[in-house]
Amino acid sequence: MSVGTRTAEHPPGTPPDRPDERAPRESHARDWRGLGWGFLVKLALMAVVNAGGVLAILSAYQVGAWVVLGALVVLLAAADWIYFARRTLPLKYMFPGLVFLVVFQMFTLGYTGYVAFTNYGTGHLGSMQQAVDAALIQDERQVEDSPEYPLAVVRDGDALGFAVNDDGTVRVGTAEEPLETVGGAQVDDRGTPVAVPGWEVVPRAQLFSDADLQAEVVALRVPVSGDAEDGSLRTREGSTASVYTSRLEWDPAAQTITNTETGAVYSPSDRGQFVTEDGERLAAGWYVNVGFDNFVRAFTDATYAGPLLKVAAWTFAFAILTVLTSFGLGLLFALIYNDPRIRGRKILRTLFILPYAFPAFMSALLWRGMLNAEFGVINDWFFLGANIGWLSDPWLAKIAILWVNLWLSYPYWFLVTTGALQALPGDVMEAARVDGAGRWRQFRSITLPMLMVSTAPLAIASFAFNFNNFTIIYMLTGGGPAFSGSSTPMGSTDILISAIYQISGVSGGRADYGLASALSIVVFVVIGVISALAFRQTRKLEEI
Repeated sequence: MSVGTRTAEHPPGTPPDRPDERAPRESHARDWRGLGWGFLVKLALMAVVNAGGVLAILSAYQVGAWVVLGALVVLLAAADWIYFARRTLPLKYMFPGLVFLVVFQMFTLGYTGYVAFTNYGTGHLGSMQQAVDAALIQDERQVEDSPEYPLAVVRDGDALGFAVNDDGTVRVGTAEEPLETVGGAQVDDRGTPVAVPGWEVVPRAQLFSDADLQAEVVALRVPVSGDAEDGSLRTREGSTASVYTSRLEWDPAAQTITNTETGAVYSPSDRGQFVTEDGERLAAGWYVNVGFDNFVRAFTDATYAGPLLKVAAWTFAFAILTVLTSFGLGLLFALIYNDPRIRGRKILRTLFILPYAFPAFMSALLWRGMLNAEFGVINDWFFLGANIGWLSDPWLAKIAILWVNLWLSYPYWFLVTTGALQALPGDVMEAARVDGAGRWRQFRSITLPMLMVSTAPLAIASFAFNFNNFTIIYMLTGGGPAFSGSSTPMGSTDILISAIYQISGVSGGRADYGLASALSIVVFVVIGVISALAFRQTRKLEEI
């Protein structure tokens, strides 16, 4: 460095800087500023996340959910690495969205696929051990010479139990804990316990007035001792209890259940049921992998194949007709009210899109009342009070669904096509008029093809939406009327998604989650294939 340069950088009398002494101080200051309020807030938030994650991991460990446990460990470790590392800035913003995608989309799809290959449903809801416990409970009978013990229902937080007077000794137990003697308890003149140390005695008036509590008390079983063969206490009216035992005995080593009265031996089958050699089965079972049986049953079982074929045909018809009619009506109104000669266009457009502003389920319920055969305004005002079963006749119910869905859907297409019409280039239309093209020729050869460029993807999305439009079906007809001569829970206006809902047993009846999951996968594949083919075809419109 020259003398002039040193003089310019360091005035006379000023010693030169010492980089080896100043740099460490500045670096230290930057590191200290990095441990400011932002870091402390991040540290506190991550402490909460880790506490919740550890709690979830421990819960998964207790119930033996090893797959969930492994996923939680991976996600928690990834969160700590991402939010404490310095070179993962993009992931800090993407990670929450990825977690929600995995939890609410990928896990749901994966679990649905898993259930589709099992017999999970009514009678097959748990493990083999749970099926054994259920079988022993279902077979319980009251011991003939069992005395009736004076009983009081007691509570400890959310846990219910029985307090019984056994020859002057008060014993208390719950479903998880067998009867144990309690000192210091008090009984009334009839021998019923009225005060039990450490327990709250449920008043008899509350027991009689609360139906849910009554059902819980009647279903409660309190083991007499640690030996299951001694039976358990049960009550029918909440004032006395008797000993109940099961005729069935479980042999864990041989994995068989034996009926002590008849000598019948029930062995586990590959279908998740206990079966004797002559084919007799116990009602309680467990879920097992059944391969592609659910998919085969959906297309070959006479109970489901026929109704599902009708439901599938109606589903396609409903989705296609809804898109065509709502698009056509919306486009018609858009063409009419896009004409500048119409006065009050803004007000009229607002009135025509009002059905789109109301929630679909409320509109469906409103139309359900208006279409009622006995007191609905549709029959009273437009058909002179005739008793027309709009919702009880299979074909009329389908027409009613199409009409109500048209009323709900056309405002959407009215808005979409209005915007698309206003975006069309005016010079093209003007050139067509100069060339002598009439209104119909302009619409058919120019307006409609150019509209389809922007609206075709929306039409495909609308088809997919209506293919799974559960709300309108469930709220308007509930899937009914039922198929005549069919034992399935499906009805004439059910589409595939509502039929899956009925088969799943959520609304009551026998549940078949395996079959419902298999049909869900079929619907997913059908929608995916149709959408992919349709989008591929719409690319040709871009050449216009």
